[in-house]
Amino acid sequence: MRRTPSVASRVLSERTDHQVWLKCENLQRTGSFKPRGAYNRIANLSAEERCNGVVAASAGNHAQGVAWAATQLGIPSTVFMPANAALPKVVATKAYGATVHLGGETIEDALDKAREFAEQVGATLVHPFDHIDVVSGQATVALEILEQIPDVETIVVPTGGGGLIAGVAAAVHVLAPHVRVIGVQAADAAAWPGSLAAGKPVRAQAMSTMADGIAVGLPGVVTFAHVQSYVDTIVTVSEDALSQALLLCMERAKLIVEPAGAAAVAALMTCAAEELNLRGPVCAILSGGNIDPLLLTHVIHHGLRASDRYLAVRVTIPDRPGGLSRLLGVVSQSGASVVDVVHQRTAGTLALDEVEVLLTMETRGTEHRNAALAALADAGFAVTVQD
Repeated sequence: MRRTPSVASRVLSERTDHQVWLKCENLQRTGSFKPRGAYNRIANLSAEERCNGVVAASAGNHAQGVAWAATQLGIPSTVFMPANAALPKVVATKAYGATVHLGGETIEDALDKAREFAEQVGATLVHPFDHIDVVSGQATVALEILEQIPDVETIVVPTGGGGLIAGVAAAVHVLAPHVRVIGVQAADAAAWPGSLAAGKPVRAQAMSTMADGIAVGLPGVVTFAHVQSYVDTIVTVSEDALSQALLLCMERAKLIVEPAGAAAVAALMTCAAEELNLRGPVCAILSGGNIDPLLLTHVIHHGLRASDRYLAVRVTIPDRPGGLSRLLGVVSQSGASVVDVVHQRTAGTLALDEVEVLLTMETRGTEHRNAALAALADAGFAVTVQD
């Protein structure tokens, strides 16, 4: 297992008025915190259980964690993954030593297959979060944070099924009970707020987020008990916030983080101070960095738009020589950079002497974006901003 670093973040420290550190679990073996729990769970198996091997169901990080941990311990592993699992994660899981079976459309389908396999061959099912050995393994993240940042007073944790935050909160409760623990979920895939309000695990009504690593519809029984007892609060963040956080990690910390792994940073960037109630030095856990390159490209563009660094407009101009040149001249004078231009005469709302221009520009943020729009308006152009 790798002891991951905690690095200071000046930009987040300035934004929050608290010293902020990033716990880089994206640099852990297999690219996430998952091997900690998987290794502890598998290491505690009896000799007979080890002979029968282990099985897991996952679309990504847990699959790789189980495969790596089992191989390290000399135990055969089998992983069931949905048919649409990202190719890099399938390849990595196989490379870590697991036998991989693809099938079904969802994690639930894969889990059904894993349970059937366990019953047929006697393999031990390694749950991604809802087992005390898994929770105990994830608690080692908190042990390292307390050693690396002795004066830490707030820890912010990406939260899905609850294995990581349960382990962190339990360790902190025993060793540093003054430390505040905050969980973060994607707003469009948040099962914890409703569950805590109901006093029991309750399935979320919707699961729609780019942060698939924390998109868990139903909290575990084991993890719920820990979170209910030891976690101070759970907050939610938007998809825009997640993409902006991922972009900030890349640009300012030089760290590749998946959307779920950036959830804690998203909360520090966008949640109100009174909602977080930060105390003292803060540690935000970057829980994983396994992101498909195609998704990374999409999220980067999403983050640039959410940060007002892309501006797309629809402009109608006269259909005569020099019309487009004049428009682009105004853009140039504003300091914006043209990314894309689409010039069309066939829109149904156009008059015979008009042309519609779809223009995408790169700007330096909200202030510059507004200045570019003002320059176009001052030049007499009727502009419609495109979302």
